[in-house]
Amino acid sequence: MKKNKIIFWVATVIIALWEGVMPVSTLLFNPEYAYIGTRPLGYPDYFAQALIVAKALGVVAICYPGTPGRLREWAYAGLSFTLIFAFISHACVDQNLSYMLLPLIVLGILTVSYVYGRKIRTNVLNQPNI
Repeated sequence: MKKNKIIFWVATVIIALWEGVMPVSTLLFNPEYAYIGTRPLGYPDYFAQALIVAKALGVVAICYPGTPGRLREWAYAGLSFTLIFAFISHACVDQNLSYMLLPLIVLGILTVSYVYGRKIRTNVLNQPNI
């Protein structure tokens, strides 16, 4: 049980930093760099801003322990969609292998967070009351 929690929290902290803290801090402190990832792909600036807000809300929903299960599931799904579509966008527009692999690596870490989070929640529900 302790191993599952450690794996879950390490993966979740990586996701929180990569998908939440980094984009928000870039938008707040270096706004000229907030659009570096979306402009070359042809997306407008308002899309990058909306994406940053959505990612930050998704990270909060995943990290906050009191989040209802269905909302947490939607947060994982939303973050997964952004990473899958980032891969597709890079594959279609610039075909740079490193740009295409990075979202897939982060998606793998997100999957680890999801799987181990489910394990922890099911173990807690299945334990007998002492």
